[in-house]
Amino acid sequence: MSNFICLGIEGTAEKTGVGLVNKEGQILASVGKPLIPESGGIHPREAAEHHAQWIPILIKKALEDSNLNLEDINLVAFSRGPGLGPALRTVATAARTLALSLKIPIIGVNHCLGHVEIGRLTTGAQDPVSLYASGGNTQVIAFDGGRYRVFGETLDIAVGNMLDQFSREVDLGHPGGPVVEKLARKSQNYLKLPYAVKGMDLSFSGLLTAAQRRYEKGVPMEDLCYSLQETAFSMMVEVTERALAHTQKKEVMLCGGVAANTRLRDMLSQMAEEHYADFFMPPVEYCGDNGAMIAWMGQKVYAESGGQKIGDTNVIQRYRTDQVDVPWMKSTEHFLKLPDDLKAKGAEANIYEGQWLGEDVIVKKRVPKGYRISEIDQRLRISRTKKEARLLGQAKRYGVRTPVLWDINLENASLVMEKINGPQIKDVLSKVNEKSRENICKKLGENIARLHEGGIIHGDLTTSNLILKDDEIFFIDFGLGKSSDLTEDKGVDLLVLKKALQSIHYQIAEVCFQCILESYEEFSGNDKIRDKISEIQARGRYI
Repeated sequence: MSNFICLGIEGTAEKTGVGLVNKEGQILASVGKPLIPESGGIHPREAAEHHAQWIPILIKKALEDSNLNLEDINLVAFSRGPGLGPALRTVATAARTLALSLKIPIIGVNHCLGHVEIGRLTTGAQDPVSLYASGGNTQVIAFDGGRYRVFGETLDIAVGNMLDQFSREVDLGHPGGPVVEKLARKSQNYLKLPYAVKGMDLSFSGLLTAAQRRYEKGVPMEDLCYSLQETAFSMMVEVTERALAHTQKKEVMLCGGVAANTRLRDMLSQMAEEHYADFFMPPVEYCGDNGAMIAWMGQKVYAESGGQKIGDTNVIQRYRTDQVDVPWMKSTEHFLKLPDDLKAKGAEANIYEGQWLGEDVIVKKRVPKGYRISEIDQRLRISRTKKEARLLGQAKRYGVRTPVLWDINLENASLVMEKINGPQIKDVLSKVNEKSRENICKKLGENIARLHEGGIIHGDLTTSNLILKDDEIFFIDFGLGKSSDLTEDKGVDLLVLKKALQSIHYQIAEVCFQCILESYEEFSGNDKIRDKISEIQARGRYI
């Protein structure tokens, strides 16, 4: 069985790929053919026709490159989703035809996990926090409790899609990423653009619209590409940093087609270094969509559960990363080790213990981020420090417990606050009994409603930013917060919390979130919030 060979077929969007991988993880062949439209974007029907044309040609080429025959193939794997419906169905039909004609097993696999697993295979990373950035997806993924969990993702379009749309609108052609990167290298003149990070999620649609408007005003294209790239990539690295701080893992990995961008690679590597973590990235030929990643995923899944019946090989256009069991993975037993003088290192700031007028305090210092250009970094650090100081005080007016603020220093973007002695909700929720957990969730729902009724959006509602002391919940870290009465912003705030629960407290996430929502609705009388949360979740193309 050492020569057990899987043929993988990839075709979720515009790239057709075929790969051959044996059971030991040796990549025997990986060939592909992208569809590059003469104008406009990728049409699903055209992508499907492209796959139908090129799959037989690429299978023949892969066999030639590996000196194999069709009879040497033991397993067929195909990308089951997420992706464009017509493209997925064409690939699935080709895989079924091949499996039936050769009388070998077939397996449909998750495309997103293929990127992570080919990354682990080719880099040696064990248990990384992965930034998966491509034309159709932008996700921050990490393993926990038997599955890869989505810690953060785009709330609208993916970063690759955003770059492609921008490039088409300004007549730079397709694909957009490489040409934007090339022009960005010619400028260091930053133009202010919207920076939209919402907890561990992010949004690119406002950034795209703002960049298009700047173009219409005639700003130099090099300056615009530089500013667009720096803003988008800073957002992506920040949300990855938040997941790293939340999970305390020791490894960071970049994967997906946008990983080919040198600037993004450098930024993520620098962030990992600042957090004392190791950085990994697969060889460029395995960053974009490829057949080898599907073949390797086929090997992994087949080894655990065997093949599928032909009738069960339907495609799943919205195939969530966190829908798939991954029994071959194990959580690391090694976590980030911080210097002795640091109490904690969050995504936003370093946390130190200290004294203020004889009181035990926490000093929160928003340190400069080496991966961000100074124009973005300085603006964010000062504005978030101001915002946090203001919202900490405002929250108290509406009956929400927050630390007492003793001092603010904008010159070094630091706050001196009361030290709240208690565990994070993150460390409590899964350990207490059902009744205690229900009480915590009810209080949480009521307090979030108090914030929202007061026009305060927390902006980073994760269980790391909630502290339990003497049966009271204290809210901390308002740096991403803002003042708003919009149902949209309230829905995003609650969705951030829902995803935080799903990523860490997956076994109890649904019951906890429903309890929080019921308490929230009872206190606020807002009966539209559930529909708004569902609407926001449904917006992403692949999510």
